[in-house]
Amino acid sequence: MKLGRLEKIDLRSYWKKEATDFTPWLAQSENIQLLSEAIGIELEVQSQEESVGPFSADILCKDTINDHYVLIENQLERTDHTHLGQLMTYAAGLDAVTIIWIAQKFTEEHRAALDWLNRITDDTFTFFGIEIELFKIGDSVPAPMFHIASKPNDWTKQVKKSANTQNVTAIKLQQFEYWKALKEYMEVNKSIVRMQAPSTQHWNSMAIGRSNFHLSATVNSIDKSISIWLNIGGEDAKSNFDKLKELAFSGSLTEISKDLIWDRMDDKKVSTVKLKTHGDFTNQKEWGVQFQWFKNNLESFTKYFKPIIAKL
Repeated sequence: MKLGRLEKIDLRSYWKKEATDFTPWLAQSENIQLLSEAIGIELEVQSQEESVGPFSADILCKDTINDHYVLIENQLERTDHTHLGQLMTYAAGLDAVTIIWIAQKFTEEHRAALDWLNRITDDTFTFFGIEIELFKIGDSVPAPMFHIASKPNDWTKQVKKSANTQNVTAIKLQQFEYWKALKEYMEVNKSIVRMQAPSTQHWNSMAIGRSNFHLSATVNSIDKSISIWLNIGGEDAKSNFDKLKELAFSGSLTEISKDLIWDRMDDKKVSTVKLKTHGDFTNQKEWGVQFQWFKNNLESFTKYFKPIIAKL
């Protein structure tokens, strides 16, 4: 069988200018999705060249899980001190933010600087260094590739956070190990669902493609149960729940489970659709069965609800 050969293309041959060519390209939904897949964070573009207070970013996004701002700074050459200074300014001026620096090539000094920032900051701030390349095979159209040059060390940050928190219980530490193992299980089994970094909480959240909507996997050591929640928040939570129920209720009972519970939760700011089953997460011998249940049903939730939510 004859195979093609990858040919690397100069970025400037395709994107002449960062502001007028590359930034608008990256802001398109199908292209920001490529970046989302590379870093494991579901991004929703808010605007381009957006001012945040006195600051300005090439692209302003939101993390659809927590609605935190994600600032993207683009550079089609090797990294330089000017852009590093801009990143530091963003980090200093915002409370909870992810900073993504995209460049053609990271110098060792700038890679080390991002690694250092991730090491000394708590989990409020995260810094990503992303290298972008263009390739083609023969006369094919160019294909972009994102490579992570620097990223947060989630384990280190979680351990640091736990060390700074008094009275971390044994159950919380076990929850961390549970989510860590479930995340690895989902990745090894090539699940379409991307879990967040493990934490000591009794839940782990996942994106479903839109702000104010997200999935949560939860464990409960008191009633020995595990569950999946589709959480609907924001100012329009109740109206969005009503619209979703009108469109998806009957289908959800056949496509996901007849045991789904639709709960408008009128006394709370959020609404939810949830599925619950027995499961003692403190018993490690049960993890395999529980992980399979989570994988099957998280994927069913995602496949069924995601396209409907996108059209609301």
